[in-house]
Amino acid sequence: MEIKKRGVAELTQDPRNARSHDGKNIEAIKRSLQEFGQQKPIVVNTTGEVVAGNGTLAAAVDLGWDNIAVVETDLVGSSAAAYAIADNRTAELAAWDDDALAETLASLQNDESIDELITGFNEKEIEE
Repeated sequence: MEIKKRGVAELTQDPRNARSHDGKNIEAIKRSLQEFGQQKPIVVNTTGEVVAGNGTLAAAVDLGWDNIAVVETDLVGSSAAAYAIADNRTAELAAWDDDALAETLASLQNDESIDELITGFNEKEIEE
């Protein structure tokens, strides 16, 4: 796997993407990118269409980024579509360990060097 930098303007969203990204989601991705930088590449095909990472690309565009890290896949057609769905669905199938999550979020609340809301959880969710 080779990570490359590609111009944001030369990449396109997958028009068949089955995953939607509302404003709250894009804002969370933007905050994460601003705080931590891009920690994992998006996946694009050889023509620059996003296979996995549509939300990250949208957030990068909103942030005015010129370039983004990508890996190019040779998956096409049904294989690319199946991978895109699997990429999202496998993450959804994971479960939180509520005790470990609560402990970690509490430790972030006590750490003045980081805003715990950067995790994507809002204050009400953290308190719960």
